[in-house]
Amino acid sequence: MSVAYDKDRAGLRRRMRESRRALPESQRHAASRAVAETLARLGLPRPGTRVGAYIPMDCELDPAPAVRLALARRCEVFAPTITSFSRRSMRFAPLRADRPSRRNRWGIREPDATWSVNGRWLDLVLVPCVAFDESGARLGMGAGFYDRHFSFLPHRSSWRRPRLLGIAYESQRVAELQQKSWDVPLWGVITERGVYAHAAGMLHGEPNEETT
Repeated sequence: MSVAYDKDRAGLRRRMRESRRALPESQRHAASRAVAETLARLGLPRPGTRVGAYIPMDCELDPAPAVRLALARRCEVFAPTITSFSRRSMRFAPLRADRPSRRNRWGIREPDATWSVNGRWLDLVLVPCVAFDESGARLGMGAGFYDRHFSFLPHRSSWRRPRLLGIAYESQRVAELQQKSWDVPLWGVITERGVYAHAAGMLHGEPNEETT
């Protein structure tokens, strides 16, 4: 069931984070597996492509099953690494099983890597959400890293990659989110119960720029 729209973004963010933390661990694990199964059913990610993921924090939906799927499909997997907190800038560094993550100077986990790429070179990016609606509007943690990094996407008329695909718990879905001018909408959202926004068309075989 969706949560009522709340004009107070800070209040909504606080309540949704509390709700996410309250989910039983078994339910969180099941949701992560279900999201990966839905990705596989949609044929995502495409074999051999570059995929962005994230290292979960604050009880975010764990993308680990989706990452394992990507690696099984011979994809290169990357995760955010912060280059400047004050400027809200980041890049994507390779995420490797043989090199564990490390905490950066701000206490946030990121890949232990010596090189990185700009997110515009990725094909699919799995994006964490605090809340989302069925149109693909997203509420994040509030720092604006993803919106700033992918601010070029709304201005492209043809080549729209990377596709930003939110993954979240169904309980994070709200009726509507008011978007700010700097918010970058998601191409789709997958939860343990459904697929939303443009990605939903893939369930019905509708043509879209991800499959053409």
